[in-house]
Order: sequence, then C-alpha cells, then structure tokens
Amino acid sequence: MSDAPKFSNRLQFEKSPYLLQHAHNPVDWFPWGQDAFQKARSEQKPIFLSIGYSTCHWCHVMEQESFENESIAELLNQHYVSIKVDREERPDLDKIYMTFVQASTGGGGWPMSVWLTPDLKPFYGGTYFPPADRYGIPGFASILTKISSTWKNDHQKVLDAAEDTAKQLKSLTEFHAGDQEIELDISALERCYQELTANYDHQFGGFGEAPKFPRPSQLEFLFYYYHLMKKPEALNMALETLRKMAEGGIHDLIGIEGKGGGGFSRYATDRAWHVPHFEKMLYDNAQLITLYLEAYQLSRDNDFAETACDILNYLCCDMQSPEGGFYSAEDADSLTDASQSVKKEGGFYIWKAEEIKSLLTEEEYRAFSIKYDVRENGNVAADPHKEFLDYNILHRIHTIQETAVSINLSPDKTKVLISSSVEKLYNARLSRPRPHLDDKIITSWNGLMISALSKAAMVLSDKRFLDIATKTANFIFTHLYDEKQNLLYRRYRDGERAVDGKVDDYAFLIQGLIDLYEASFNSDYLLKAIRLSEKQVELFYDTEYGGFFSASKNDPSILMQLKEDHDGAEPSPNSVSAINFLKLSQMTGREDFYDISKKTIFSFNKVLAKFGSHMPLMLVALGLFSGKMSQIILSGSLNHQRMQDLLSVLYEYYKPGKIVLHASKETGAIMPFIQQLPDQGIEPTVYMCVNYSCQLPLQDPKEFKALLDV
Repeated sequence: MSDAPKFSNRLQFEKSPYLLQHAHNPVDWFPWGQDAFQKARSEQKPIFLSIGYSTCHWCHVMEQESFENESIAELLNQHYVSIKVDREERPDLDKIYMTFVQASTGGGGWPMSVWLTPDLKPFYGGTYFPPADRYGIPGFASILTKISSTWKNDHQKVLDAAEDTAKQLKSLTEFHAGDQEIELDISALERCYQELTANYDHQFGGFGEAPKFPRPSQLEFLFYYYHLMKKPEALNMALETLRKMAEGGIHDLIGIEGKGGGGFSRYATDRAWHVPHFEKMLYDNAQLITLYLEAYQLSRDNDFAETACDILNYLCCDMQSPEGGFYSAEDADSLTDASQSVKKEGGFYIWKAEEIKSLLTEEEYRAFSIKYDVRENGNVAADPHKEFLDYNILHRIHTIQETAVSINLSPDKTKVLISSSVEKLYNARLSRPRPHLDDKIITSWNGLMISALSKAAMVLSDKRFLDIATKTANFIFTHLYDEKQNLLYRRYRDGERAVDGKVDDYAFLIQGLIDLYEASFNSDYLLKAIRLSEKQVELFYDTEYGGFFSASKNDPSILMQLKEDHDGAEPSPNSVSAINFLKLSQMTGREDFYDISKKTIFSFNKVLAKFGSHMPLMLVALGLFSGKMSQIILSGSLNHQRMQDLLSVLYEYYKPGKIVLHASKETGAIMPFIQQLPDQGIEPTVYMCVNYSCQLPLQDPKEFKALLDV
C-alpha cells in the first residue's frame, strides 16, 4: 500500500514550516508571488489570502476543518486563486492586510483570511472562520459562495469598494507624516506612565484583565521611567510583574541546567499568569532575558538573574541549531504521551497528580506538591473549555522557606527534594513527543537573541554567553548576509536562505551588533552595525517625513508602504532604530545618524502625543534624545585584571543613556574624538564623558563606582 499523500500542491517546494504544513491540502495553494498574481489577472478571479504561522493553534484548526475539506477546497479551486503566507517570513504583508482586517472588523489575529482583487487590493477579511454556519456566524463555505456570487454579479461594485479601501489604507500613512504643530517633550512620558498605572493589576502584576501578554516594551519603559524620574512605583510595577510571571504557569518550571526545559510561553489566558497558551517564541524569550537581567541590575534580587539563566538555558539547549542560529518557535499543541494520536493544548507540559506521585518518593511529592500546587483533581480553575480536567499546570505558589515550614524540614533539605523532583519530572517528560519545532531561523529574532546573550555576558560576567552570541552573529553573516551587496536575508532553513530582509531584520540585528561590540570590544561588529545602518536607510527610510517603512521601497508586490507604529509582542523597528541611530551618532560623531534618530522620533509625534502607551519604547528613545547621553571610554589592555574590575563595576548598573567604547586604533578611525585622548599605555583607564566633554580619567574601580552611583 502506498504512503503517498492523496493531494499535493505547490507548497511542497517551499521551505517555510507553515507552508509545508499545507503542502498536501486539496486546496490548490500558491506561495505569494507573480505566478499567483498572473493567474488571478488572466482568469479574472479574486485572490483568497491566508496568513498564519506554524505554531498557531487556530491555524491548525482551520486547516483541519476547512483546508483539508475536499468540498471547501473545490470551492476555493474553482472560484479563487488561493495564496498561503507565513507571517513570520513576511511581516510586511501581514502588517498591510492586518491593518485592513482590524479597520474593517474591529479585531484581528491568525489565521488571517483576506479576499483581494487581482491587483492585491483587499475588499473582505476576517480571521478564523468555522467550516459551516454556527450560532448565527456564517461558515467559511457560505462566505466563499457569497463572495464568489458577488464577484460575478456585482463585479464593479467589488472593485470600487476595493479601490476605496486602498485609499483609506493609504490615508493611514499620512498619520505618520509628522505634525509641525505638535511639540514633544518629557510630559509625553508622564502621560504613558499614568496610563500604565491606571491599568496595572495590583494583585497579579501586568496590565488589564485576561488574556495577559508579556509586553516587554512596557516594562522596559517603566525601568527607564524609574531611572529618569526616580519614582519607585514605576520600578515596583515592573518588578512585581516579572515576579508573578516567573511564578506562573506561563513559565515552564521544569528546566535542568545544561539539559533544557524552562523558558516562557507566549501568553497567559487568565489574569494570574497560571494558564498559558503553550507556544514558546524566540522573540518573547530573548526580550525577557534582557528584562530579567535589567531587573537584577535594578534590584540585586538573585531570583531575577536565575530566571534569566533559566531562559538562556532553554534557548541554548532546546532552540539553537548546531551551526549557531536560533530556531523560531515550539508549538502550543502536543501529546501527553506517545500512545495518543490527537494533540492537545500543552500536552507536553501538563501533569496528572498520580503520574507525579508515581515518579517521586513520598517525601519528594509532599514538598513538590506544596511548592507547585499539585492537586488530586487538577489545579486549573480558569478552564472554560474543560481542556485541562484532572490535569495540573505547575505554578510556584510557595517559596522554599514556606514549603520547608509546611513539611517540617530544613530549607536546605527541602531544596534538595525539590531539585531531585524537578529532575525526575524533566526526565519523564523526555519520553513524551516534543511539540512541533518551527526550525526556520529568522534574522530579526536572532538579532534580539544576540542582544540578550551579549547583555548576559556582561551582567552575569559569563564568557559562555559571549561565545554563543559571537557564534550566532557569525551564523548570520555566513548564511543570511550578502557582503558584496551589503544585504540581509530574512530566513534560513534546510540549507536555503530566502526572503529579502525586512526593516526589523536590519533594526534588531544592528541593536544586537551594538550590544555585542560593547560586550566584546571587537570593532568589526561596530563597523558592521554602521554599514547595515546605511543600508537600512537606503532601503526603508522615509526621506520626506522620517521613520522607516516596513518593507523595502523597491518591492513591487507591496500594495502600499506602512510604518510600524506599535511596540507589541515585538518592539516597533522604528523605536529600536531611533535608539540605534542615536547610539551610533554618539559612537561615531555622525550628524546624519543623529538627524535620522530625531526625525524618526518626531515622525510619530501624533502617536506619542495621543497614544503614547502604543509606543512605550519610542518614548524611551524620546527621553534619551531629550537628555544627555554619556560616553564611557576605556583605554588600556582588555586582558588586564584592573580592566576586568572596571568592567565588572560598569555592568552592575542599569544605565540606559550610555554608550561604551574601547580606545583602539580601529575605534579611533570610527570616532576621531578617541584619538585625542592621551595614551595611557597598558594601564586601564576610564573616561566618563557627556557630549564629548570628559571628566578626569579614573583608574580605581572604587572611584569609578562612586561616580556611577551619582
């Protein structure tokens, strides 16, 4: 009997894991490209565009219900040209059509379903559709039939509506033209802080009700606002949110150093961070590493450093390719054991009490069940769909000290019991089938990871992380960079690089290279950051109004140019770029970089003045721009013990408004100001400068610490 699939389509020749998941649907799928556009134009058929990603739960559901349904596939094949897009490969397309769906329906999400004219203008859209009519909601088959009928019988009406929609979408770009009448000052930060304060959950941390997402840019803003204004309430909101997240089920608490496990899921479905949507994303975890490291710098609470190390352990053990790049994501749906055939939400991570009992000694179970809230009938109260009946989602409700008191043992003995229990559960979990791994390597997300690793190397004084960051950067420049043309590619998988780099690929990688330079003082990374910044300007910069478009100005398949105006799960590349160019202006003395940073910030003045909490990281950029940036310049041998002592002092502090340079022949060529410093020979020396005006040089780490304490 043949194992050949019944159906195959063009997606079988793609590399995207998401597209490959649909390669054997009966739907005659096309990837995004001229073949699909030409077919739609020549046959005068509307385009059905489906956008999602490989670890998306409802994308799986819609595939099983509709795209594997032969009768629905027949409707699609007869009346439409169907295109499938991986949003993680094409965030620029996702931005355009998500803007349309959100504007026309009031909501958005994935899978995203959009109907387009052959010239790519949207006229109808939504997200997930059930296959048949349910509860008064039209099903996918009904919608396909109705749109096909309207296309044939009221063709011009549809074209006119699409044209009007395109004009309305284009009008959104005018919102980012800047407004000379609106002046920005530090009060914009105060308004954002007040909005976050009003929305803060004092019981569980985070902002608003369920579902709760880690919004790294919000917490980054609160750290910066505390640093700027010295309001302890801002710091406490951020720290308490990070504590509650680390204690919750959103945090995989079964991790073993040097082996794997740990890290954070995408978001929590409940207010208390207990019940996660179990997919794990590289971009979330990379940003959280940085946040927990900064929380450690600001609080000196070791728990934050341990959480950062836990995430690093997960990513380096479970998510790094042998060549050095980091994979994209692990799926939410998985099996609880190999005998099952149907995946369920979080199957890999959830536990029944009897299974835990069977793995642990009686003493271990007593300690473990108290600390992590294991209950005989399951511990999931917020379970509206009854997905977790009788199961436990582990969350930390007691400290070691509290657990020790409950079981009448010493804290040291209790800690040993907990450690042995976690290791036993980790080993037992290895027998379960792992969640699906999306093993494509995305440049932008690896840029975030290079930043996180570089900061870990500095804050934790651990060279291992610098070595990994270096390996990851080398991977990017080996596999995802065209040196001759100075161009980035976005995606690498299975030996193939593809998709022209988008603005976030440039912005996030440049940020990573700046951080990697400051961790290593290898001037090659600074030179690469400068060169890529020049290319980013060439490809994406709006020379008239400022700011960066999401897609290259040279892409003919893009309906319109939009700018990302939201610091969401990922920061806006405009926010990151504003900070990058400001830092590089300080590192190089280049006025053009300074002007680009300024123009980028002020091109979003309408957003920042009216909806500042939409772009909290851009407000950080505004604060840095409005304040005084400091340059910390080191000279002397990097291998000298005193230099290491000076660096250790520097890395203790959260100092967002600083750049760090090492005076060398190479950096002197980049920053002529450095050549004016007196030669101190091998004796390590530090210069603290503001706008290139320096204080007296220091060589004593204690004096340096006293200066940083001010």
